[in-house]
Amino acid sequence: MKRARRYAKKHSELVKPLKNLEELYYLLREARAERGAIDFDTTETAIIFNDERKIEKIVPRSRNNAHKLIEECMLAANVATARFLDKHDLPALYRIHERPTPERLDKLRLFLNELGLAVGGGDMPTPQDYQALRETIADRPDFDIIQTVMLRSMNQAVYSPQNEGHFGLAYQAYAHFTSPIRRYPDLLVHRAIRSVIRGPRQTNTVLRVEGAPVEPPSKWCPYTFEQMLELGEHCSMTERRADEATRDVESWLKCEFMSDKLGETFDGTIASVTQFGLFVRLDEFFVEGLVHVTSLPSDYYHYEAEKHRLKGERTGTTYRLGDGLTVQVARVDMDDRKIDFGLGDEKPRPRRQPRKSRGGEEGAKANAGGPRLLAPKLLMPKVLVTSRPRVRSPLRVAAHAAHGTAHANHHRIRAEHEVGVVSEGSQDP
Repeated sequence: MKRARRYAKKHSELVKPLKNLEELYYLLREARAERGAIDFDTTETAIIFNDERKIEKIVPRSRNNAHKLIEECMLAANVATARFLDKHDLPALYRIHERPTPERLDKLRLFLNELGLAVGGGDMPTPQDYQALRETIADRPDFDIIQTVMLRSMNQAVYSPQNEGHFGLAYQAYAHFTSPIRRYPDLLVHRAIRSVIRGPRQTNTVLRVEGAPVEPPSKWCPYTFEQMLELGEHCSMTERRADEATRDVESWLKCEFMSDKLGETFDGTIASVTQFGLFVRLDEFFVEGLVHVTSLPSDYYHYEAEKHRLKGERTGTTYRLGDGLTVQVARVDMDDRKIDFGLGDEKPRPRRQPRKSRGGEEGAKANAGGPRLLAPKLLMPKVLVTSRPRVRSPLRVAAHAAHGTAHANHHRIRAEHEVGVVSEGSQDP
């Protein structure tokens, strides 16, 4: 507080404008609630590096009112831009987020029915219906799991010149405007706006610089609708590719971070359930790994997709999305960027109470032959933890294809929906 008062005194001329901006923020938040925008509460993490450029720790990001104020102002700028594009019928890219497909809605409803819940709106639920359900479950101990399934029912946001609105944010028109130095769709939007500012068209929505030359719109925005369609598809693809590259690097760093923790046990939460096993996220490090179905206690397990669980036929032991597990680090594969866990105890723990809202590697290095480390006292079939040269034979690639695809698909599917819905209104408006 002393530091804040010192800065306020030093920059006293900024205090009043910032106070006004804070009041605007509260009004924008009220408007968001009134239009029914979906306000998912997810945890974003930050990787902290030490002086040796190794991961020191992985921590949840905290978001205060300053972050949220900037976010709302960016959203307001993006909405104003989309309205301008729509008003002037300009060939540019909107950021569109379509409503959930019937197939995804069916899966969501099957899951909710098991819990005695439902999302309103029939076959055409609105953002308000989703938000109403989220508010209904806010105090439930299984809040996190229900919210996760709701999030996965969403489509991914994409770029298109055809304005179809933004379902998650409950906007009739939305575009990306605020980052032209790092996102090509934003730059295309700026070019479209400039074509109006510099063009001959008379409009009361543009304030021109006196004496500025009048230029043909085609000079600044020489695109047809068909060209914009292609650009939208390309930019959507490159966005996914960039996200995959980011996840790939993070996965490698997390593998390096965990490689000196072989045999150690940690508490975790089941983040995803598949027919081949459980993806578990460690509570302490926010690192995920796979408990393969063959590592579970001896039984024949049925995968119940609509209930997000594996259930033992003989014992009835059930592993559900959101359950807690104690796991042991069994294997770290630096090349394939995979972490395998064994069970530290055989029985899953009940789902924990919901988190309070947050908004939201040191290891052995490979040398030519790759060191081999064995986890001590493994609670699952013993497997080697290796780090090898990147050149691998086709036979080696084929042998690991299924396992690697499982990891990749899990992270891709989760990220698709988080990028499409959550980041629009948080870290990346």
